[in-house]
Amino acid sequence: MRDVAIIGIGMTDFGELWHDSLRDLFVKAALQAMDDAGVDHIDGLVAGCMSPGLFTGQEHIGSLLADYLGQAPVPGVRVESACASGGMALRTGIAYVASGMHDIVLCGGVEKMTDVSGAQATYALATAADQEMEAFHGVTFPGLYALIATAHMHKYGTKREDLAQVAVKNHDNGMLNPHAQYHMKITVEQVINSVKVADPLNILDCSPITDGAAAVIIAPVEVAKKLKKKPIVKVAASAHATDTIALHQREDLTWLKSTAEAAASAYKQAGVKPSDIDFAEVHDCFTIAEICVLEALGVVKRGQGGKATRDGLTARDGKFPVNTSGGLKSKGHPVGATGIAQIHEIVTQLRGEAGKRQLKDVKRGLAQNMGGSGGSAVVHILEVL
Repeated sequence: MRDVAIIGIGMTDFGELWHDSLRDLFVKAALQAMDDAGVDHIDGLVAGCMSPGLFTGQEHIGSLLADYLGQAPVPGVRVESACASGGMALRTGIAYVASGMHDIVLCGGVEKMTDVSGAQATYALATAADQEMEAFHGVTFPGLYALIATAHMHKYGTKREDLAQVAVKNHDNGMLNPHAQYHMKITVEQVINSVKVADPLNILDCSPITDGAAAVIIAPVEVAKKLKKKPIVKVAASAHATDTIALHQREDLTWLKSTAEAAASAYKQAGVKPSDIDFAEVHDCFTIAEICVLEALGVVKRGQGGKATRDGLTARDGKFPVNTSGGLKSKGHPVGATGIAQIHEIVTQLRGEAGKRQLKDVKRGLAQNMGGSGGSAVVHILEVL
């Protein structure tokens, strides 16, 4: 198997992008990535997109996007793993390149979510839950994560302020990201006093409905060395795991087993421990999610995610910065694009190109992308050579 490097990155702004279609967004990000890589062709295309049929009425987007990018007849395919679709797109592309099937592959993620009503968007997102056991009975994702938050608070003494601090931190980071949907500073008090969505979660605990796209170009490390345009960022690990979709079927509501299993596999592949990772982008679809992910990644012990956030461990100037991009909470969450946008931030930081939010002396970063309430998870570890 060949070593794989990320040689180009691209990303649109995230937000309510009324004048851009799904194909427009994908092509914008893809062309940026190709230009960044210094390539004028690709050998294959993998697009992560959760639900284009429900959001835009369009399926068969592998062919559509290859065509509109001007790269047909290259093989193009769409992959889906709910909100982890972007991470799965990268993992699929890595398999192509590592196996020798293709040399230069575009891995992108895209979602156009704002052209439907709030009710329609809620329905589309709920398809990532268990339809018979959860969605049929009216449970939405805010409700599912509210159950996780309530269980975590009861079991470990996690405070309401701890959840709020996740949002405050990520909005602070998002203020420095020009691509972020929200450039607004918030306080713990504002989060706690914002509109209730599903107790104990309020509107400022929840990631928004978002349009956007992100893309990366990957190639064998040998090709990256020949191009020598940018610092070489190698894929040290790519791991994927699953868990029950239905929340009630899990032994522990507070434990994200798919993330824990994927992380363990990734650490083994890369030959590292959690303490060897300098920073991470994680799936903070709701504030409680980031707290639980920290624990599942082994960054802190079970039950300590809230305290770690409260104590500043995950702040930009903390020992383990998390979501310097602003995370899903501030950057936005166009579900199919999120996993690739996380990789965009990791590469940007490893290259030293993050501007005012740049971390010091980072050599290795981790991205954790999660589907639904944790029914699937993808973990990548990247390192600069």
